[in-house]
Amino acid sequence: MKKKRGVKKGRIVGFFIIVAAFAALIATNVLDHAEDISLGLDLQGGFEVLYEVKPLAEDQEVTRDLLSDTVASINARINVLGVSEPNVRIEGDDRIRVQLAGVSDQQTAREILSTQAHLTFRDIDDNVLLDGSDLKEGGARPSFHPDTNQPIVTLTLNDGNLFGRITTEISQMGAPANIMAIWLDFEEGDSYLEEVGKADSKIISDPRVKNPIHSANVMIEGGFTIQETQHLAGILNAGALPVELEEVYSNAVGASLGERSMEQAIFAGFVGIALIFAYMLFYYRFMGMIAVITLSVYIYIVLVVFNLMNAVLTLPGIAALILGVGMAVDANIITYERIKDELRSGKTMMSAFKAGSRRSLSTILDANITTILAAAVLFYFGTSAVQGFAVMLIVSILTSFLTAVFGARLLLGLWVNSRILNGKPRMFGVKESEIGEL
Repeated sequence: MKKKRGVKKGRIVGFFIIVAAFAALIATNVLDHAEDISLGLDLQGGFEVLYEVKPLAEDQEVTRDLLSDTVASINARINVLGVSEPNVRIEGDDRIRVQLAGVSDQQTAREILSTQAHLTFRDIDDNVLLDGSDLKEGGARPSFHPDTNQPIVTLTLNDGNLFGRITTEISQMGAPANIMAIWLDFEEGDSYLEEVGKADSKIISDPRVKNPIHSANVMIEGGFTIQETQHLAGILNAGALPVELEEVYSNAVGASLGERSMEQAIFAGFVGIALIFAYMLFYYRFMGMIAVITLSVYIYIVLVVFNLMNAVLTLPGIAALILGVGMAVDANIITYERIKDELRSGKTMMSAFKAGSRRSLSTILDANITTILAAAVLFYFGTSAVQGFAVMLIVSILTSFLTAVFGARLLLGLWVNSRILNGKPRMFGVKESEIGEL
């Protein structure tokens, strides 16, 4: 067979080198990027709660700085739970949303987040003997009783002499008045005599003081478990909240439900993308193959960018990713249809490619810009999952513009400029009988 004259084989070789390089890059680390992406609670399971911030005093004003301080306190408490990827953010003027993916004990999480953690030492008449200001910062630690080996919490006070004077006074009162009650979140109207018998008492310990204790180290015993001592020490070290948190909304997703949702979403995504690939190959032939390659690169780049952003992937985020594939395909279809129109008008392959690419650019820009504007509005005014959807959609659109416009034109241009496709309109889905119809 006689070789085709004028064919620039270097362009074709360049095409295969680019494709092979991307294929090797994707094959070697796409799974690493996919596994590193943090999953939202709707995919991993977990706990979400929305709080309304209330001032502790009448003269206290809920400002942005106060909300930021509250978020910092909540984050310190979340560290007690051991949650690796918490999501705590301010919403509106007086609300804070907390999302904790992977949390199984949701009741404990709720208690740790919302408790004031205001520790006070009181006598049986509810008079304050010591409070949180008397504790050394970060001085609470889980430990074990040296004699019984039972879990306890140890505290370090700022002034051991002060504790010595107080315990001296309490010990001299004699039974049954020689009690030092350790309260967590004492409120006006509370009483030792009423609270001590409750199952969920705010009194975490009420030891009898028989002898003065001249030490800055205090042991709190209360029949704790090891986990309870860790939680109590953690929230005491985190400090009291500067405001009151009133729960407005909460949502819990079980781990099994989240895993099932993720499997279904991924399966639906594979089916949708496979159908798009099949349609492009069937209808646009050679150009469809180029589209499949660029769409594969698009999906990989979106995963990489999303991972670098340390963003949290949710079900709406997966939906935005698939929608982004549709937007990328739309850009390809607009370009390819313009090229086909130019071929039908009788232009050469090179002229049709240049004219079709040029004519399609403004349309693609208009479609992408309007969608980005809509996504930006969703992000600004939306909350939680809506914002996640908007972020993924914006990333998807920008990436699709890069791959579907510049990437597809680069790869297709290599073939067109090689001249191997000259005189072969069927490779672009155009019959020879259609040429000259326009």
